[in-house]
Amino acid sequence: MRIDVLSLFPDMFGPMSQSIIGKALEQKLLDFNVIDFRRYSHDKHNHVDDTPYGGGAGMLLKPEPIFEAMDELESAHPGPKRVILLDPAGRKFDHVAAKELAAEDHLVFICGHYEGYDERIRTLVTDEFSIGDFVLTGGELPAMMMIDATVRFLPGVLGNAESAATDSFENGLLNYPEYTRPAEYRGMQVPAVLQNGNHQLIAQWRLKESLRRTLARRPDLLADLPLDKAAQKLLREVEREARTVVAPDDQD
Repeated sequence: MRIDVLSLFPDMFGPMSQSIIGKALEQKLLDFNVIDFRRYSHDKHNHVDDTPYGGGAGMLLKPEPIFEAMDELESAHPGPKRVILLDPAGRKFDHVAAKELAAEDHLVFICGHYEGYDERIRTLVTDEFSIGDFVLTGGELPAMMMIDATVRFLPGVLGNAESAATDSFENGLLNYPEYTRPAEYRGMQVPAVLQNGNHQLIAQWRLKESLRRTLARRPDLLADLPLDKAAQKLLREVEREARTVVAPDDQD
């Protein structure tokens, strides 16, 4: 996969050479490049923004630097691209979107700044994404988050191919609690079921605990989630157990 990022602050992407993404770069599984689109400005002061027509607060990114950066990128690397604009009005980025983007050969991220974009820039774009209902000073941090989440799904990037398959959200649920050695630490015990070697019981326990955690923390995820009969039965057990827990105010 090739990923290009158009940014005014290319130095912000230094962390992308670390950890899992760094390994993907070393293994030639990922080609990553940041383009400073200020290089395509048209005046001696390298301005890439201007005041909006009609008045209003803030400054807008001008179209010329973005268009010309994309022209040069297309000339050097012709072919299909998913061109992603980071924008609060975009589709909410999630686990499903990360897997979708991981199937592409070439992604381009456009990181905005200032008050917004000249609307004509959107004609270059195939996708608009947001990472949440809040505003940041620029698109660099959201782009890094999206890239990290996406690259994890590239074949060969993770040391254990099963790691991504057991992540939270992979089956629509939050992940179950996990433990490692020692079996007892400061009076806290690893559940016995995880130590008995019975993989069927372990799988059942993990599913039930995923359902329990999802019900407690993200019940919205369960609303439209198709569950088989076994999972439905476990969910009913979890709901029943939740109702029978004595609240602190009810204790003697």
